[in-house]
Amino acid sequence: MVDSKQRRLHRNLEDPGEGQGSGAHMISTARVPADKPVRIAFSLDNASDDTPPEDSIPLVFPELDQQLQPLPPCHDSVESMQVFKQHCQIAEEYNEVKKEIALLEERKKELIAKLDQAEKEKVDAAQLAREFEELMEENRTLKLAQSQCVEQLEKLRIQYQKRQGSS
Repeated sequence: MVDSKQRRLHRNLEDPGEGQGSGAHMISTARVPADKPVRIAFSLDNASDDTPPEDSIPLVFPELDQQLQPLPPCHDSVESMQVFKQHCQIAEEYNEVKKEIALLEERKKELIAKLDQAEKEKVDAAQLAREFEELMEENRTLKLAQSQCVEQLEKLRIQYQKRQGSS
């Protein structure tokens, strides 16, 4: 009976092969006799050394500021391990949000550049429309002047022919 309890306990404690690659880790809630020492380890990667030196604070998330780094948990406290795990999840979410903000800022710059280009094209189009209207007016004026010149030329031919015929 003791042997089966030990196997069950051993099975309930973290299995290093379980959840590899998925980032999933399970903290056991198995009851352990008070006289038996229990070691609980949590790691975000599948490194074999789960015990960081107590005097140094490892950078779990090197891209985070030092004050935002999750503090190493007290390995003797399940609550400390849970807080550490939650802090790591929050840090991961924070990193994701930071990345998303950076992507959105880049997209914003692209859209502002497109908007500036569109406004420039709009100004260019408005200028071209004004030039077109001016040219149309000049064309109308020139056509009117041409028709007046044609009429005047016709009158001068008629007068010239009359003078030729009377002489």
